[in-house]
Amino acid sequence: MVAIPSKPLILVDGSSYLYRAYFASLKADLRTSDGRPSGAIRVVTNMLRSLHKQFPDSQVTVVFDAKGKTFRDDLYSEYKAQRPSMPDDLRSQIEPIHNIIKAMGLPLLIESGVEADDVIGTLARQATEQQLDVVISTGDKDMAQLVTDHVLLMDTMKNIFMDRDGVIEKFGVPPELIIDLLALVGDKVDNIPGMPGVGEKTAVALLQGLGSIEQIAANTDKVADLGFRGSKSFAAKFLEHKDILDLSYTLATIKTDVELHCGPAELLQTPPDTEALKALYQEYEFRNLLAELDPEQAEIEAIPAVPAMAVDYHTILTEAQLQEWIARLAKAPYFAFDTETTSLNYRDARVVGMSFSVKAGEAAYVPFGHDYLDAPEQLSEDVVLAAIKPLLEAELPIKLGQNLKYDANVLKNHGIHMQGIGLDTMLESYVLNSVQTRHDMDSMANFFLNHATTPFEAIAGKGAKQLTFNQIPLEEAAFYAAEDADITLRLHHHLSEQLAAEPELESVFTDIEMPLVPILAQMEYTGVKVDSQLLAIQSDEIAKRLKELELEAHELAGGPFNLSSPKQLGEILFTKLELPILKKTPKGAPSTAEEVLQELALDYPLPKLLMEYRGLSKLKSTYTDKLPKMVNQHSGRIHTSYHQANAATGRLSSSDPNLQNIPIRTPEGRRIRQAFIAEPGYQLVAADYSQIELRIMAHLSKDKGLLDAFAKGLDVHKATAAEVFGVDLDSVTTEQRRRAKAINFGLIYGMSAFGLSRQLGIPRHEAQSYMDIYFERYPGVLKYMEDTRALAADKGYVSTLFGRRLYLPEINAKNGARRKGAERAAINAPMQGTAADIIKKAMIKVAEWLPQQADGEVRMIMQVHDELVFEIREDKVAEFKLKICELMEHAASIDVPLLVEAGEGDNWDQAH
Repeated sequence: MVAIPSKPLILVDGSSYLYRAYFASLKADLRTSDGRPSGAIRVVTNMLRSLHKQFPDSQVTVVFDAKGKTFRDDLYSEYKAQRPSMPDDLRSQIEPIHNIIKAMGLPLLIESGVEADDVIGTLARQATEQQLDVVISTGDKDMAQLVTDHVLLMDTMKNIFMDRDGVIEKFGVPPELIIDLLALVGDKVDNIPGMPGVGEKTAVALLQGLGSIEQIAANTDKVADLGFRGSKSFAAKFLEHKDILDLSYTLATIKTDVELHCGPAELLQTPPDTEALKALYQEYEFRNLLAELDPEQAEIEAIPAVPAMAVDYHTILTEAQLQEWIARLAKAPYFAFDTETTSLNYRDARVVGMSFSVKAGEAAYVPFGHDYLDAPEQLSEDVVLAAIKPLLEAELPIKLGQNLKYDANVLKNHGIHMQGIGLDTMLESYVLNSVQTRHDMDSMANFFLNHATTPFEAIAGKGAKQLTFNQIPLEEAAFYAAEDADITLRLHHHLSEQLAAEPELESVFTDIEMPLVPILAQMEYTGVKVDSQLLAIQSDEIAKRLKELELEAHELAGGPFNLSSPKQLGEILFTKLELPILKKTPKGAPSTAEEVLQELALDYPLPKLLMEYRGLSKLKSTYTDKLPKMVNQHSGRIHTSYHQANAATGRLSSSDPNLQNIPIRTPEGRRIRQAFIAEPGYQLVAADYSQIELRIMAHLSKDKGLLDAFAKGLDVHKATAAEVFGVDLDSVTTEQRRRAKAINFGLIYGMSAFGLSRQLGIPRHEAQSYMDIYFERYPGVLKYMEDTRALAADKGYVSTLFGRRLYLPEINAKNGARRKGAERAAINAPMQGTAADIIKKAMIKVAEWLPQQADGEVRMIMQVHDELVFEIREDKVAEFKLKICELMEHAASIDVPLLVEAGEGDNWDQAH
């Protein structure tokens, strides 16, 4: 039990509470009637009032950080560099908070060059020397170093006190070792580096076993006695990183010797300025606080604080209410719609309820599947679905949603085939600017509407104990669900105006992205069959090969080690084998990231072996082990999820499983593709655009050489080789064609001469010579690249052939590496983005043709990169393959022919 003094000096860490108050108030999003944020002001004010009630006889002083740099920034330029900038909504509330504190009569301290922690530390030391008890009100763990017999920490928001025993219980070490702990572990929030490879458990064990950092330094030979891994090499590592450790210790130490203009004895409260408080409470519409000061004025003048978005949400529990809402929806040109379900897996999910909105601020939720104990009586699932099905299956009104593809697939589990899928806020945001924000509802509401939506975790909990929606109390679930529909409608109002102002972008949304939604939904729901037995055999073979590689790695390393441990791997590669350190982690340890191993693999056998090990291990865990477990028990097939709003360039991606990452150039990858099979009586047909990005390059650059090569149907890589190496087309060797291919595709991706030299294994000057000759022979390509860089720098974006914009936030960055990266993206993005648009248009054309065929004769089942995969009845393969190629080749018109190559087989590998 913590002994709390009766009349301590209270030191409030205002900066700590400022941020905590802001984030604590985000959910309610309190604002004044004219829209100014007021949540943090209210929380901090109430916290200070609570302190006064708890300690009515105590002196309370509030300390804030000053603007500008501190001495820690001078010591370490990266200090707090990773912290995001202060939100504008919070910055605007600081001055009013300061004014309220002053009006309350509380001393307010702000000292430049140091942090609030240092001012508090100094005052706490001075008070202790004067035999005064101190309570520090803070949420900052660093303050634990200040705890003594006379200094307690208090978390006012939780009303929890911490004394010396409390510090030991929470952190595992006493207050006098807190700085050592922080120095060893580092601090991601403040960007304090800490000692590489030392986590909290290891740090606590060291401090408990040996004492302070200085004591550890004097007794590194005893570290092995503590029994944790890596202890044998600890002494060398400790000495190697001692400078980082010393810096971290200094950064983590709270100063207690700041020169202040006043001491504890001068921190006297003055009587509150009631008139000033009245004015502030009136301005920020704190009705209850105003009523305490002047009840009459509060009744007449005070306006209640309201959320930024006033809402009228309804829970539908009767058939009459349901029919009334259905009638409203049917009259609207479009309505916002959302489902609440039992799972994120659309094939297994069941609908628990549905929400609707036709007017901003007004929405309704109709529940029918909440089955927790004592759940209110709801309409039955049969009644609700029977009533709503005709509306959802009608082409009009248009359905508006956020990721409607998911809702469409879930409804199929209930026998409803949604039509009129015409508006999707996720895609509106994505088409407007694919990189300015994430395209989930919470992020978009915050970015576009300045509104914090209710997080799912707030009503369902987190982790293993998270509730499914049917278990969530209806009063909480109803608001959450109705808000989803309401915010979707508000987002559409906002985003559709922006799209309407950009006709080309609106066309991308209307003509490409939205028509694709039901097509992708059907592909997902259809799924693809896999041979689980074949995958199991391959998994066993990979396991054996991994064991062989592990033994070979141990032999090369001179002893056993864990190939999956970056720490052990770093010790082997850079300490024992003394390989060159190419890159370091943020904590200063040599990096063992994939790009580092790739470069080392060019010259050293162990990294090359490790790359093979990692590749096989990933294939095993991601595909051969996992795919059989993903077979749906109802369909007997696997069902991926396609994502339209992930890749910045417009390309589709997929997950669970990720179809885009199955290798095609390795035997192991091709064997995985062999496990993707057709149903009996069917074959798989894979139709693939040939060299589509090079063809788009020819169109965009208008280069005569490239245009002629494609127009004549030449092998473009052989044609390039003939030009670059100065030989006849028929004399081009296999090696020359390989090098020309690397040049062609390298230039598409903005590869430098250095990158080309590494890829081909040739000197840099030779690679530069190839590139120089290439640009002499194809001057249009060079001009396109130069013009594109300049256009991107001027506009901040590049465009595809169909008007999709690809924004490049770092195209004018001062950092040269970032700017060069953006320039490379600017060159590639129009080609990759146009290719993405073309295959999407092809899918739309094919989908328009599919219903003309007899049911079950042909299904479009996969889209991977520039390839579409179909499952076709055996007797229709030859006919349909020709038709599919024709449709794909005429999906777009560019200056060179689009060529589609198609194959067929019993499995995907044979068909490719």
